Amino acid sequence: MTSSPAHSADLLVIGWGLAGLVAAGEAAAAGKRVIIVDQEPRTNLGGQAWWSFGGLLFIDSPEQRRFGIHDSLELARQDWFATAGFDREEDAWPRQWAEAYLQFAHQEKRAWLREKGVGFFPVVGWAERGGYTATGPGNSVPRFHITWGTGPGIVAPFQAAVEKHEAEGRITILPRHRVTALTTSNGTVTGAAGDVLAPSGAARGIASTREVVGSFEVQATATLVSSGGIGGNHELVRRNWPASLGTPPASMVTGVPAYVDGSMQDVTATAGGRLINTDRMWHYVEGIQNWDPVWPGHGIRILPGPSSIWLDATGRRLPVPLFPGFDTLGTLAHLRATGYDHSWFILSQKIIEKEFTLSGSEQNPDLTEKDLGLLVKSRLGKGAAGPVQAFMDHGDDFIVRDTLDDLIAGMRELPGGDVLDAERVREEVEARDREMDNEFTKDAQIAMLRSARAYRGDKLIRTAAPHKVLDPAAGPLIAVKLHVLTRKSLGGIETDLSARALGADGAPVPGLYAAGEASGFGGGGVHGYRALEGTFVGGCLFSGRVAGRAAAAAI
Repeated sequence: MTSSPAHSADLLVIGWGLAGLVAAGEAAAAGKRVIIVDQEPRTNLGGQAWWSFGGLLFIDSPEQRRFGIHDSLELARQDWFATAGFDREEDAWPRQWAEAYLQFAHQEKRAWLREKGVGFFPVVGWAERGGYTATGPGNSVPRFHITWGTGPGIVAPFQAAVEKHEAEGRITILPRHRVTALTTSNGTVTGAAGDVLAPSGAARGIASTREVVGSFEVQATATLVSSGGIGGNHELVRRNWPASLGTPPASMVTGVPAYVDGSMQDVTATAGGRLINTDRMWHYVEGIQNWDPVWPGHGIRILPGPSSIWLDATGRRLPVPLFPGFDTLGTLAHLRATGYDHSWFILSQKIIEKEFTLSGSEQNPDLTEKDLGLLVKSRLGKGAAGPVQAFMDHGDDFIVRDTLDDLIAGMRELPGGDVLDAERVREEVEARDREMDNEFTKDAQIAMLRSARAYRGDKLIRTAAPHKVLDPAAGPLIAVKLHVLTRKSLGGIETDLSARALGADGAPVPGLYAAGEASGFGGGGVHGYRALEGTFVGGCLFSGRVAGRAAAAAI
């Protein structure tokens, strides 16, 4: 084992995810010397954002206006704060970050990204639809803008900027450097120290060796923690699981690479940074096991349209308004109360062709590769999109049958399927289908999906024409077993509006900054309890930009 000579810089950035890249680029553009360290091989530059769908929330955008969507800062503020549900003393800074982020999303965010060459898919998606009252959680209007190029498309300009600064000598990138301590002197953070890990040729997302071959130290005037969340560490997820959601699942699939391990949480706390809202987290309930996994326990999230019939593990339909795509946290809380770790979608071939999109850059080759021909074929052509069809053909969680009896039998053969009440399933599906005989209905989900098609974007690519699921012309029938999928930490390092990390006394820890998911996307929890979607990648962009500029100005 060898000891590396000490490195020095104006700014040390720990973690090269999107927030870290943005911050490093901003500081280098201001003439500062920057060192970026990360525990992974360089193949992972861009971090978790590279794997994302690239959704971004804008307010009153040209894309919205083209579709006749009337959005405003006031409406978005109403939605954000109703969704966040801020109710703690610790929410003082998160509230201020939320207000600042809304201003950013309404004004500068889109133009700033367009200047960097980032484009957006013209159809605006409607995520987290809510389904409560105007003052309840959810988006009142469609706001989910998909990046043309998905996650890699949003990472690319910031990676290019960092690499240009690297080539010109302003930025140094040190892969395989794992921080184990922040160094301090008289209460001021002066850099970091840690382990040099063995070189690794692992491809992006593949778990790499943790063999230690040396040590290192970096001295810096300012240090930024942008190391991500905890979603790859199930032990830490369960330890921080909120009491309001009952007991944590015994079985979960993992929506982020293994390196999203939360290892910098304790390191930051030891150096004086305050962690808040660590029991707030954002996990999905539409997770499926990846038939072609990249990392351990790799799960993919279904981004569902509103038509699938959602049943709990026993076959009972979920209550209003817990329909696909309406309230992630509310659905998670309900399903945790059932005592089972899984649930089910039942749908038709007609629904899956129109409504199923899979989250992640690798599951959307048309958008990721900016392939217009493939996009038209996959989104508007007949048949399920290629990645969805691959799950239907190979996925352990998919059952495809011609009759309801055969479908239920196939569901019962999967692990945990023995608790499914066949008669209950049949009753729920047949009762729902009877409601389709008239244009009026008491079934709130049917009313909502008819309402959804009043929005041109949904009618065009997102919501199937209402039909009976058991109609043979719409078949075959499909069942999907759904798992809890780990994803985002909503709490983290408390920061002020300059991204300075705060201590237990509320004062900034000298020399220490935080951004991205490590800071709860700003302030230690800008989303409160719930997110409006399109705000995680955006939160990394915003908090990274704030941190990079503030640190550069202070040095």
